[in-house]
Amino acid sequence: MRPGHDKQKNVDAVAEHILKYPGIDQTLAHGENKVSVLLGSGFQVDVRMLAKENFGAALLYFTGSKSHNVALRGRALDMGWTLNEYAMTTLKGGKVVAGKSEEEIYAKLGLDYIEPELREMTGEIEAAENKKMPKLVKLQDIRGDLQMHTTASDGRNSIEEMGEAAKALGYEYIALTDHSKAVTVANGMDEKRTLAQIKKIRAAQERVPGIRLLAGIEVDILKNGSLDLSNEVLAQLDVVVASVHSYMQLDRDAMTDRVLAAIENPYVQIIAHPTGRLVLRRDAFDYDMEKVLDAAKKNGVAVECNAYPDRLDLKDIHLRMAKQRGMKVVISTDAHNTTHFRFMKYGVITARRGWLEKKDVINTLPLAEFLAALRPKPSAAVPKPKAAKSKSA
Repeated sequence: MRPGHDKQKNVDAVAEHILKYPGIDQTLAHGENKVSVLLGSGFQVDVRMLAKENFGAALLYFTGSKSHNVALRGRALDMGWTLNEYAMTTLKGGKVVAGKSEEEIYAKLGLDYIEPELREMTGEIEAAENKKMPKLVKLQDIRGDLQMHTTASDGRNSIEEMGEAAKALGYEYIALTDHSKAVTVANGMDEKRTLAQIKKIRAAQERVPGIRLLAGIEVDILKNGSLDLSNEVLAQLDVVVASVHSYMQLDRDAMTDRVLAAIENPYVQIIAHPTGRLVLRRDAFDYDMEKVLDAAKKNGVAVECNAYPDRLDLKDIHLRMAKQRGMKVVISTDAHNTTHFRFMKYGVITARRGWLEKKDVINTLPLAEFLAALRPKPSAAVPKPKAAKSKSA
């Protein structure tokens, strides 16, 4: 009895230590191997205390998803085993087969390891069984950030400050993409200010060596699908990001036509936060995603996985659709100050949920290859010739 008594004593000591956390508002449960508390923030936290040999099984069981776990348990039964939160054991005799790690459990089930982001019953079991699991993109694969804002519009830091902060993260390049004039609440830039901003970015490059500062814009897609800045100005930018910030309640056909028209503009290279959603605050606007992705693929336009926590747009399902088409994707933070660069991890997690690999995300490429992967813009916008006057006039 003594070893068991000592084990429970250690568990109780861990539980008491957890309950001293100052953020706890209420203790909901305190059992033999579980503590449940309610934090002052309103979140409920459940802590399970298990032996090391049970860790993998417990992690797999309690982190889900439920449908994925049900499939694994069914597979285990077909192989003569039972899988629960403690271990995978034989049906007869209860001999432990696996349980220390998730990797061990998947291997015993005849499956390649399935990354947590993919455990949603969207084909991952079959892929793991046939050794066709994707090698998911990682945070350290990202070489640059392609949407951010400075004090020129609604950002809080200068060009130089954004550049230095990005360089400190080890990035090779960033695109500085302040708003265009239609977004008046964000102090959007007109043609004159945009051209001045390009010069400022070129000048700042001299003061921020070791990282490429790309002159960009987040140009608004207007109600009729035209862009908020002239092609003559867009031609002078390194990166043109286009997005919708207004008239989000258009009907499905009108919104589809609007985005398709923007994609047809030869200067558009990236469509940012393509559905306009704000998580738990605003639904995505309605359009034909299939048509939009097909048009973007045809025209060489990349779609953005916006890493800002309020957006996470495109979401995983749409990113999977993009991958299936062999499309170009970028992951950007939409940073409005230097601290927002840390949001990149959320974009990478979302991309991983969409099955994206390093090869699917073009800002994992070195600078020269990244620029080559962007839709090539016409070298200059040629103004339409004026109509000739009639001689009889």
